[in-house]
Amino acid sequence: MTAPVSLRRPTRRDLVGYGGKPPHPRWPGGARVAVSVVVNFEEGAELSVSEGDPRNEGIYEVEHRLDGPDPCIESHFEYGTRAGWWRVMDLLDRHGVTATVSACGRAVERVPEIARDAADRGHEVAAHGWRWESHAGMDERTERDRIARTVRAIATATGARPVGWHTRSAASPNTRRLLVEEGGFLYDSDAYNDDLPFFVAVGERRHLVLPYAFDTNDMHFQHTQRFSGADFADYVIDAFDWLACEGETAPKMMSVGLHPRMIGRPGRMGALDRILTHVTSSGTAWIAPRQAIARHWLDTFGEAERR
Repeated sequence: MTAPVSLRRPTRRDLVGYGGKPPHPRWPGGARVAVSVVVNFEEGAELSVSEGDPRNEGIYEVEHRLDGPDPCIESHFEYGTRAGWWRVMDLLDRHGVTATVSACGRAVERVPEIARDAADRGHEVAAHGWRWESHAGMDERTERDRIARTVRAIATATGARPVGWHTRSAASPNTRRLLVEEGGFLYDSDAYNDDLPFFVAVGERRHLVLPYAFDTNDMHFQHTQRFSGADFADYVIDAFDWLACEGETAPKMMSVGLHPRMIGRPGRMGALDRILTHVTSSGTAWIAPRQAIARHWLDTFGEAERR
């Protein structure tokens, strides 16, 4: 059985995809939805003037910006590794959920204990760039170096190299090719355009893409104080239920994006507990790390070189 290659036309974009006729993924256990929980480990890799960057990271709880050192935003990020991480990990353990930890290389290098804890709990540790930054406009030499540094940092901390990649926001025109040239990557998640994995052509190779999602993502807490934990739980549960309904005949994949400094706040953890309770008790979900979903897709549809 072969999944169509998405790049069917000589154009940079594919606006058709599966054309309303997606392949049946045959998820394990007859699941209607493959659910990927992604915990983003970015703390220590964000932009910070006090650490030599030209500006501070601008996405956090408070609508206040400083041109110079900003201890407020620094301490906001620190919450993720000091408190939020442990709260989120313990809840995942209680629900028996194995996640993908999407980790920035510099964050891993600075706090390797977090990456090791993830690996010890059985979670996948994937690559999320060296810094928490877009690769748009990055020159090829710099990008190649940052991919390699990220791989080394994760491999050193956990004893296993990452097999997945996700760039913050926009990748560069070279990112996918550089990942293939680096070797060892099963997939990337630099796309937001589908509810199923798909192959793309990278030179003479077929490369697997597992789309990610921003709507079922706790980043919404950073953009408005009017978005409550209940809002997040309702939205994610509604998305899952809709996909589960479609999945009776056409199973899909769903990503839930989390950040320890965001969802890990006490007032939001109840929302995550509600989501995990609903999904795990549904009887229709296969909850798996992205590498397991990638390997299943490659086993099912083949024709992509594996490492």
